[in-house]
Amino acid sequence: MTPISDSSNNKLAISFDDILAAQENIKDGIVATPQEHATVLSKAIGVDTYLKFEIFQHTASFKDRGALNFLLNLDENAKAKGVVANSAGNHAQGVAYHAERLNIPATIVMPKGTPFNKVKRTEELGAKVILKGDNLSDAGDEANRLMAEQSLTYVPPFDHPLIMAGQGTLALEFLGRFPELDCLVVPIGGGGLISGIAVAAKTINPDIQIIGVQSEMYPAMKEALKGNVIEPANHTIAEGIAVKQPGKLTLEVVRQLVDDILIVSEEEIENAINMLLEVEKVVVEGAGAASLAAVLQFSDFFKGKKCGLVLAGANIDPRILASSLMRGLVHDGRISRLRVTTLDLPGALAKLTKLVAEAGGNIMEVNHQRQFAAIPLKYTEIELVVETKDADHRDMVISSLTGAGFEVEAKTPPTTT
Repeated sequence: MTPISDSSNNKLAISFDDILAAQENIKDGIVATPQEHATVLSKAIGVDTYLKFEIFQHTASFKDRGALNFLLNLDENAKAKGVVANSAGNHAQGVAYHAERLNIPATIVMPKGTPFNKVKRTEELGAKVILKGDNLSDAGDEANRLMAEQSLTYVPPFDHPLIMAGQGTLALEFLGRFPELDCLVVPIGGGGLISGIAVAAKTINPDIQIIGVQSEMYPAMKEALKGNVIEPANHTIAEGIAVKQPGKLTLEVVRQLVDDILIVSEEEIENAINMLLEVEKVVVEGAGAASLAAVLQFSDFFKGKKCGLVLAGANIDPRILASSLMRGLVHDGRISRLRVTTLDLPGALAKLTKLVAEAGGNIMEVNHQRQFAAIPLKYTEIELVVETKDADHRDMVISSLTGAGFEVEAKTPPTTT
């Protein structure tokens, strides 16, 4: 890996003292989330791994830290008039929750296509939600209009010193518990989280590596370092870091203090979500799982290091979570679709299901197809969805069927890369 930091001495937007001040400022309003040495996960992936569980924050993401730090620094006049933000996810909830606690009126502008669960949750947290535009840029235009029209204060999602400093408090907690860490692996959207973490961590330990992670669909920060602006053409499971253009203040911190940015595949992010649920028993959204995805995809780079991973958020759409888990079972060979061709005779289906049961497989679905299958007239096609322990067990079931004279084709899913 080639370091992306340089020797520039340009003044950064925040200092270590700003982060210490933020820690004192927000200490009574946020959760000092747990951090643990993930021994079982470490053994499973072959990398010594430590986890910071920001998923246990009030609104299930690190965004609480920066939002609260910003709101507490408003003067009384600004608090009385209220605040406005544009967000489709975690920033919206962080602002809504803490504004409600502080009796500050909050308006959140969300794109029209924002999932219902996120809209509902933001409203439940006390904010007024306005659906406007097709994307975050359109929502931002409406937020700016409301700010001017109603004299509201805009709460930026990442590119502000108070936001950056608030997010940086996470590193004080993490390194306070585990000062021996060799690197911190941090998801990057607009850069507020990694910039705050980088300033804090590099002050505490100048030798620690700060590794950023972005989705292959939205490599905005990495491209911005080259002077490029991305034109994303795809959706990503890591929508929390799907930012088209990072902040100017955060970009400079990344340029000076971040050692590398790794780009991870959608498939690896999906694998990381599933692994965290199965091994650590925690639900993490795509952006929150990006750190683990980087370690899985670039395991050789991380071997031999004590790696701190930030689980940044848990606000995943339940439908996406369900789909990810089921797809994971398919990719692992624990759920398989078998297409079986046999003579269309009485008892053929009974014989087939008996063989599957004797081999220890569990039949979840059966589809008996005669009319639409491309097979000889006297044959039938039976499609089974079968649950097995793993891919080896699936192969054993298939061997049992072929040994009994059935013609079997296992339908495997395509990869997402």
